[in-house]
Amino acid sequence: MNVSEIIALLPYQKPFLFVDGIDTISDEGVTGHYNFKKDETFYEGHFKNNPITPGVILTECMAQIGLVCLGIYLLKDELKGQNPQIALTSNQIDFYLPVLPEEKVTVVSEKEVFRFNKLKCKVKLLNEKGELVARGIISGMLKA
Repeated sequence: MNVSEIIALLPYQKPFLFVDGIDTISDEGVTGHYNFKKDETFYEGHFKNNPITPGVILTECMAQIGLVCLGIYLLKDELKGQNPQIALTSNQIDFYLPVLPEEKVTVVSEKEVFRFNKLKCKVKLLNEKGELVARGIISGMLKA
């Protein structure tokens, strides 16, 4: 399964798609990126005259790349071109730096466990300087 096929199977679309590309993917993890555009709707009110990407959106970006893209890759033989069913089951994320409009972030995810279609990953979010923005654990259930 190639990168464009994985992205096409994501159950999201603009304005709620936070995956621009996948840089590497294997049975052990994934690295991908997203560039936050200055006209994203959530910047209008978060915060007045000082837009910062909400933590929930950063978590979603980490989940889409670090959990869902990896899960699609791991289920590639079962999916056969179908969109997977996905449910986020838990996350614990610590935030260290803000992400501003027009900032590119990279998600690095390492598979911890994939058993009975439950995927648990260690994820981290880096800015363009390679600085740690956030890190934590994300888990979810995936079904073909």
